[in-house]
Amino acid sequence: QVQLVESGGGLVQAGASLRLSCAASGRTFWNYAMGWFRQGPGKEREFVSSITWNGVSTSYADSVKGRFTISRDNAKNTVYLQMNRLKPEDTAVYYCAAASTSVVVTSTTWSWGQGTQVTVSS
Repeated sequence: QVQLVESGGGLVQAGASLRLSCAASGRTFWNYAMGWFRQGPGKEREFVSSITWNGVSTSYADSVKGRFTISRDNAKNTVYLQMNRLKPEDTAVYYCAAASTSVVVTSTTWSWGQGTQVTVSS
């Protein structure tokens, strides 16, 4: 069973940048795709970004495309989310997620971290 620990959240002003990190343990990290999701106030959890097991392919929600970048370091068992030009609507709890598959497909299931709060003030 995988354990995920996020870090890097905080309170920033609009236009600022943050980098979230997620350290994974408990299973072979490099075998599996990884992702980031978020849940804003009063909203359902939504997909933000994902990356394949080898880092070759990434995917982004339209709302963050061009501003956020996902990456992974398999040697460090860590996945990152670089968030630039943050907006107040990016305010949410951000969850790291480990996929059950090496690439994300419709049958992929996710294991979740505890989340880290990101708050963007206007």
